[in-house]
Amino acid sequence: MLVATMSSCHIYNKYELPKDNAIIGEYHKSLEAPVDSAMLGNLAWNEVFTDTILQRYINQALEVNKDYNNAKLNIDIAHAQLKGAKLNYLPSVSFGPNGAGASYAGSSMSWSYTLPLAVSWEIDVFGKLLNNKRKAQANLEQTEAYGQAVRSQIIGAVANTYYTLVSLNEQLRITRHTAKLWEEQVESMVLMKEAGQVNEAAVVQSRASYYSVLSAIPDLEKSIYQTNNTLSLLLNTHYQKWDVAQTTEFKTPELLNDGIPVGYLSARPDVKAAEKSFASAFYATNIARTNFYPSLVISAQGGFTNLLGSVITNPGEWFVQLAGSLTAPIFSRGKNIATLEAAKAQQQQALNNFEYAVLNASAEVTDALVEINSNESKRQLLIRQIDQLQKSVYYTQELLTLGQANYLEVLTAQQNLLSAQLSSLNCWHAKVSAMINLYQALGGGR
Repeated sequence: MLVATMSSCHIYNKYELPKDNAIIGEYHKSLEAPVDSAMLGNLAWNEVFTDTILQRYINQALEVNKDYNNAKLNIDIAHAQLKGAKLNYLPSVSFGPNGAGASYAGSSMSWSYTLPLAVSWEIDVFGKLLNNKRKAQANLEQTEAYGQAVRSQIIGAVANTYYTLVSLNEQLRITRHTAKLWEEQVESMVLMKEAGQVNEAAVVQSRASYYSVLSAIPDLEKSIYQTNNTLSLLLNTHYQKWDVAQTTEFKTPELLNDGIPVGYLSARPDVKAAEKSFASAFYATNIARTNFYPSLVISAQGGFTNLLGSVITNPGEWFVQLAGSLTAPIFSRGKNIATLEAAKAQQQQALNNFEYAVLNASAEVTDALVEINSNESKRQLLIRQIDQLQKSVYYTQELLTLGQANYLEVLTAQQNLLSAQLSSLNCWHAKVSAMINLYQALGGGR
């Protein structure tokens, strides 16, 4: 009867995902589906980022980053707390030797001593120790998830910064190359003016366009400096110029274009941490319920002493004492009710946070997929545009030489070509960033 009563009060219940919640219910159902080990979020980071230079930087960041080192120390702390919760099941043993001397009315000093060994053992009849252990286990798993989140963020930050640097270097290369071509164009305009084929306006306009391209170079160089500085901070070192790949090639794994199952989000550290936070709150509520029940402690004490009976005996003798105590709350019921109400409210907060984590994760995954696909489609169109604009620049220059086009057509074609080249590069960078974000959104980074 007692066991049935306690079971109905949930103090022994183990945490389970709530099936009556629409959002969490869908999440729980999808967990039962088989998970594709080749899915992006399940791949190790060095399988996704195959650039050997980037791999070296990520390894360095994971070794020296202070945030990640602190996250690993937090895991060690949680391990120790779980160990302590498990040790609560064992009896506590203490040894407290003591001695004293006394003299009355000038009598000789009488010495007494006790060498006691005390053992105390709390019997977990009402689940307090059990729930504390389960709560400590949930806290450990939550801390491990936070550590994984920090690791994933570091990997993503290094990769994003690295490919930003690759993009900026490529923009600088394109701009300098264009500036060189436009410098030659100015010289051609000067020669054509001397030949009477164009007027001074053509020379001035082409020179102004040349200076416009040159003016973009300092801004790019400043951005490159700042990005190098960001990467230096991530690698926990002073500023230096970092080597990067000289190509924009970035191979990506196959994606699920028709969406990501909700169950895949369980690998996300923030979702996992939110779930474990809810589990911890669930056990905290159970602990609050156990406060209404008495605690049973069995104790034993034994040792050697010369204090037996009403007089001091010498030599000493062995002694043994056994006791059991049952402590029941009587006047603290109101306080216990308030504690339970607070625990229930905190459990509901944890559930709300868990729901939001699932919805937010799903939104981030969807956004990243849309970003990847849209930028890839746009870039393919820009590549075709660049091909046509390169032909346009060549044809207009030929027509200008033949006197069948004016200098404005040439300048417009060149400006359009540079704009399309930079736009294509920006699309490539946006796609790479979205891919990195998707990898993080799926909990990648192991």
